Amino acid sequence: MADTSHHDEKIANMKFSSVYPHYVTKVEKKGRTKDELHQVIEWLTGFNEAKLQELMDKQVTFRTFFEQANLNPNASLIKGVICGYRVEEITNELTQKTRYLDKIIDELAKGKKIEKIMRTP
Repeated sequence: MADTSHHDEKIANMKFSSVYPHYVTKVEKKGRTKDELHQVIEWLTGFNEAKLQELMDKQVTFRTFFEQANLNPNASLIKGVICGYRVEEITNELTQKTRYLDKIIDELAKGKKIEKIMRTP
């Protein structure tokens, strides 16, 4: 895989609150709800709506966001391509976690059932 260190650092320093409105727009434009968005984010990170708002109010970066997250043990079951990269092959841990989030939001927007997105056995 190509050297993505500059890209990885850019993601790490990006503020979650600057990207969150795009997540909301993406899912709502496709007929999904903000509640469904929060449901899949909580499944991945452990953050409920109040905690998400607190993190956005604090303007945390994705680095801090995922340092505080309690990543779901089934997150490693998230597979596929997002932003031109296979999520299961991304070697930078933070970038991979961020792409996990991107991937499940993409799946939600594409109409995938919540139960499938949350990789429940």
